[in-house]
Order: sequence, then structure tokens, then C-alpha cells
Amino acid sequence: MGEVKDFPGGRTTVRTIATRFRGVHGVETKLQAWERRAEWPLAIAALLFLAAYSVEVLALPAGAAAVAVHVVSVVTWAMFVVDYAVRLYLAEHRWRWFWRHLFDLAIVALPILRHLRLLRLVTLITVLNRAVGHAIRGRVAMYTVGGAVLLIYVSSLAVLQAERHYPDAHITHFGEALWWAMTTITTVGYGDLTPVSPTGRVIAVLLMIGGISLLGSITATLASWLVQRVADEDTAAQQVTTAHIDTLVQEIAQLREEVARLGDPAATRDRPDR
Repeated sequence: MGEVKDFPGGRTTVRTIATRFRGVHGVETKLQAWERRAEWPLAIAALLFLAAYSVEVLALPAGAAAVAVHVVSVVTWAMFVVDYAVRLYLAEHRWRWFWRHLFDLAIVALPILRHLRLLRLVTLITVLNRAVGHAIRGRVAMYTVGGAVLLIYVSSLAVLQAERHYPDAHITHFGEALWWAMTTITTVGYGDLTPVSPTGRVIAVLLMIGGISLLGSITATLASWLVQRVADEDTAAQQVTTAHIDTLVQEIAQLREEVARLGDPAATRDRPDR
């Protein structure tokens, strides 16, 4: 494979890091190894970004504090850039991998799209999802709970940042933003608080879509749980029925042996008189 030409200035670093994960066992295996090892560091980076973004919106830092928040944001973004570059380099079919991971590209390009930087937090849900294990219902529950909490919180921050200084804004405090996010994601929509800025309305549309998706996930999870309960009860009943059948089969076999002995003249003659 050739050099990565899409990342000027970072060619040597990407090649050095990626080469350590390449071997005779194939590129895909090493790619998976890199993803597994980078999973938790990226989750920590996402947490740091969330903390920095919260401080930026809620505390409105100035001076040295603002610089520190900006540095944390840049460093966490750089970690995602390095991860994306290494994974692209390790991919056997780079163009195919590129088209299948456009969402990851969006995460890397987020500094251009200010409010969409929050997509980096999806990494947290992915890590928690893998920690649950292979139970499908557990993973769906983790996606639902984790996604709902993150979506409510970050949309509150985003809409507050977009609306706070906009003329005739209704959402000017975090409490109002949190209330708006909770009523919107649950599709209640009282209408007492509504975004008026273009950015705020885009955030509202995304939150509505996310709320509908979460409700669908919750419904599917409950349905799966009910089906599993019924299946478990059926399995228990089948086990009891099978045990009864086995007992009856044994009794029938014993009766057949007894009848065979009674029908055998020699066996009857040998039996002692009572």
C-alpha cells in the first residue's frame, strides 16, 4: 500500500503508528486491534470534550479559562483525527472503508460545523454498548438510556448556546433549555418554550427525530422483553411436560416387561405360588 496522501503534514506520524498494528495476519485484524485499543482513550476524550463544552456554555469562561477550554477541545479533536487517519491507513479497501464511515469523517470535520461537534459523544454510547456484552436486548437498552440522557443534555447545551443572545429568544437559561429538551424528545411539545433562531430550530428538528427513534427503540425493547418472558414460560412448561412423558414411557416399558413375563409359560411356572 502507498502512503496516505490525504493527510499532508501527518504522513509520517500516521505511517509510524499504523505500521505497529500491521502484520502477517492481515490488515483487517490489525485494524480491529487498533479500534479495540483506541476505544477507551476516545471515550475519555469524548468525556473531556463534554466537560469542556459544558463549561463553555454554562460558565462562559474568559481569559485563561477560555483558553484552557479551547485547548481541551482542540486536543480531543486531534485525537479523533489521528484515530480516523490510522483506521483509514489500515483499511484494506480504503475507498470502501471511506464511504462506509462518512459519519466518522463528519466527527473529524466537526470544528467547521460548530454545534455538530457533539456527535463525538456517540463514542461514549458505543463503548458502553460493548461493555454490556452480546445480549441484544441489553445493547438496545444501553443505546436507549445512554442515547436519551446524552441527547437531552447536549441538545440543552446546544440550544442554549444558539438562543441565549438571539433577539426575542424564549430560551435564555439552562433550566429552560433542559425543560424544552425533555418535552421535545418525548414528543409532548407544550409550546411554552420554542427556539427562534435558525440554528435552534435545526437542533429542534434533530431532537424531534431522535425522540421518535428513541420511542421506537423503547417500544421494541418492551416487546422483546414480553416475548422473552412468554418464551421462558413456554420452555419451562415444555420441560415439565417432557419430564412427565419420560416418566410415563418408563412406566409403560415396565408394564410391558411385566406383561411379557406373565405371558411366558416358563416364567409363570417358575413363579412361587402365593
